[in-house]
Amino acid sequence: MATADVIVIGAGIIGAACAWQLAQQGLRVLLVDDRRPGATAAGMGHLVCMDDSPAELALSAYSLHLWRSMLDRMPDNCAWRGCGTLWLAEKPQEMAIAEVKQQRMAALGINSELVDSQQVARLEPMLRSGLAGGLRVPGDGIIYAPNAARWLVEDAGNAVRRVYGEVVALEQQTVILANGERFSAPVITLACGLHADKLLPDPLLRAKKGQLAITDRYPQRVRHQLVELGYGASAHASDGTSVAFNVQARPTGQLLIGSSRQFDSLDPAIDIPLLATMLKRAAEFLPALATMNLIRCWAGFRAASADGLPLLGPHPAYPWLWLALGHEGLGVTTAMGSAALIAAQIQQQRTAIDDTPYRAARMFTTNEAYQ
Repeated sequence: MATADVIVIGAGIIGAACAWQLAQQGLRVLLVDDRRPGATAAGMGHLVCMDDSPAELALSAYSLHLWRSMLDRMPDNCAWRGCGTLWLAEKPQEMAIAEVKQQRMAALGINSELVDSQQVARLEPMLRSGLAGGLRVPGDGIIYAPNAARWLVEDAGNAVRRVYGEVVALEQQTVILANGERFSAPVITLACGLHADKLLPDPLLRAKKGQLAITDRYPQRVRHQLVELGYGASAHASDGTSVAFNVQARPTGQLLIGSSRQFDSLDPAIDIPLLATMLKRAAEFLPALATMNLIRCWAGFRAASADGLPLLGPHPAYPWLWLALGHEGLGVTTAMGSAALIAAQIQQQRTAIDDTPYRAARMFTTNEAYQ
C-alpha cells in the first residue's frame, strides 16, 4: 500500500524544494530525512546567476526567477537580502571575462553593468585600491538556506509529511530505514546528496570539500556579495585544490568568507594550511579582514556530478526512481528551478526550460536493475 504519491529522500534545500513543488501539484509527499547536517547547512546560501555553461546559466536564471516570485512571502528568518553580486577583475585583462559574462546574461534578459576601477571603489570602499573593474549583477541575493528549507516544508502544509530516519536501501517503489521501517510510493526521489551513492548500484557523485570562515559582528561596510572573476575556473576545475575570493556580508553584521575546493576528501577536519591560503586570498581583496576576529571556521561537502551539471530526472533503469543530485556549489541557487523540473517530469508536463542538459540518463551506459 502506497504511503504517499511521492517519497523524497533528503530535506536539505533540494529535497525541501522538491517536496514543496510536488505539493503545489496536489501530490501527497513523504519527506524522509536523517537529520544529519549536509551541504545546505554548510554552504554560503548565495542566490547567484552563474554562466560557466549555457545550461548552468539557463537553470540558475530560471531558478532565481522562481525564488524572487516567493520573496514577499518568505519569513524574516530566511534572511533574504537583495545585495547583488559584484564580480571583480583583479587585472585589466580580466575585464574581457566580465564583458563575456555580461553578454551571456543579457541574452537571457538578466540585468548587469560593467564598472570601472573608480566605480568599484565607490561601490565597495573596503576593497583594496587598484582593482581593474568588474561586473555588477543587481538581481542576485543571499538567504539563510537551512531556514529557507524548513520554511518550504512548512509552507507546503499537510501535503508534506516528515519521517526521520536513515534510508539504508531501496527496493521497487520502496524505501527501507535503518530501524526496519518500510515506506512505499509510486515515485521515489533521491535528493540526499552524497548519501545517494550508498543507495544506487553505481556511484554517480564526487565529493568536493569546501571550507568557510565567519567574522565577528562589525558595522556593515560591505554591500554586495563580492566574488573574483576567477571563481568560475576554481569552481569548475576537474582536479586539484583551489581557492577563490568570495565574501558575503551577512545581515548580522558578520562577513562570511570563502571559498575553497578539495576533491574526493570526506575528512570533516579543517585543513589549516588551505584555510590560511583562502584567508590570505580574501585579505588581498579586503585588507581589513586581517584585523577582524574570526569566530568560527568549518568544512562541508558538495556533491558534484561528472560534468558539473545536476542530475535531474528518472533513472533510466528504474522508472519509479527520480534523481535530484549533483548540484555542487549551486544547490541553493538552483533548488527551485531543479524542483520545478522534477515536478513537471513526474507529472508528465512540459518543463518551463529545456531539461535535456540535466537529464540523469546522460550519465548511464548500463541497465542494472534492483533485485
